[in-house]
Amino acid sequence: MLRYQPHGGRPHERVTVARHLAARGLAVGPDEVLIVNGAQHGLATTVMALLQPGDVAAIDALSYPGFKVLAEAHRLELAAIPAAGKGPDLDALEHLCRKRKVRAVYAMPTLHNPLGWVMSASRRRQLVSIARRHGLLIIEDAAYAFLAEDPPAPLATLAPETTVYVSGLSKSVATGLRVGFVAAPAEWVPKLERAIRATTWNTPSVMTAIACQWLDDGTVALLESKKREDATMRQAIAADVLSTMPCVRHAASYFVWLPLTGEARAEQVAMALLRDGVSVSTAEPFATSPQVPHAIRLALGSVEPQALREALVKVRRAVEEQSL
Repeated sequence: MLRYQPHGGRPHERVTVARHLAARGLAVGPDEVLIVNGAQHGLATTVMALLQPGDVAAIDALSYPGFKVLAEAHRLELAAIPAAGKGPDLDALEHLCRKRKVRAVYAMPTLHNPLGWVMSASRRRQLVSIARRHGLLIIEDAAYAFLAEDPPAPLATLAPETTVYVSGLSKSVATGLRVGFVAAPAEWVPKLERAIRATTWNTPSVMTAIACQWLDDGTVALLESKKREDATMRQAIAADVLSTMPCVRHAASYFVWLPLTGEARAEQVAMALLRDGVSVSTAEPFATSPQVPHAIRLALGSVEPQALREALVKVRRAVEEQSL
């Protein structure tokens, strides 16, 4: 394990990952799986391998900041798609694809960050239909998918020929366990392996061995179950404290999106909270269009439940004071 390893992971470990993904509803062979240094590295290798500078990628108007940074680094043009209920506005995506040459769509169908939606099966089929009609590469980010129980089938199951599925263990096990997974059509695997070689050569073998052992012996499944319980408990605290506020959330996620109303301004709320010892995110890092809404994202993990309740009380108070 202290020697160089195959770029996409050792064969028996790719078998383990394929078995894990099958439990998530994604049936892929080990030759369609690559092991990477976390989901962010999986997204990076996907962009490096399959997209070119100047390509247009459709993305939700509010989306994961890590992909924004990645797109900027690789000179992709992001085209924002507004939300429509529990998912992107697919009519807007269709219109965009008719008007412009869109190369890819970045999607989080199962537990979206930051809005917490789980797209319905019918919406997923519609998204796949648009992707096939316009020749789009689908980049499916499943980093938080473990938190949703019995979700519809992944996009990669509905459109395996045009989807790259990315997930990892940083959210479900520990942020320090930088092991991620990429599942892609077999013909794209050599390109993805070259991108892994260009960036990190291979995932550190000792860490990968730990991750695969925990996948095999049930440790990951146990931790995911406990995290779902923990997130549900924390969301219950948030629902209690913020009961009068228009929260956007999933009942088993670790974050809450809080649109601000009245005269409240996100930057002022965030600064007031920072002075009170509470750190929150504004919408700016998540916004992919010039129109940045006044909203804040609340991360519910990493503190004890009582400390969380006290912090949320401060959030409620700050929002109420800034709204006057």
